[in-house]
Amino acid sequence: QVHLAESGGGLVQAGGSLRLSCTISGRTFNTHAWFRQTPGKDREFVAAINSGSGGTRYADSVQGRFTISRDNVKNTFYLQMDSLEPEDTAVYYCAARGGPMTTVHILYVDWGQGIQVTVSS
Repeated sequence: QVHLAESGGGLVQAGGSLRLSCTISGRTFNTHAWFRQTPGKDREFVAAINSGSGGTRYADSVQGRFTISRDNVKNTFYLQMDSLEPEDTAVYYCAARGGPMTTVHILYVDWGQGIQVTVSS
């Protein structure tokens, strides 16, 4: 049974940093990704990484501030979030798929439960 579990969320002041982790059990995937969602809005792509090549892709809104990485031995991937802004406040979800990277959330089948990140001004 596949299970994705996020950790590392919380409350931080603007300009601060947080690191999210997503540990996967049950299988390995080609693509690992992070999305986020605020009330009343669609789930928004944040970042993705190819677990083999390490190639990455970022949303324009987080480029240069967030870094996605992975540890294939631990089957865990991360989202380092620096220079956080109040607009980054959301529930963050990790996701994984066997196919190539995509920003389209409906193409991801396996998801974590979500974790709250709140950035105060």
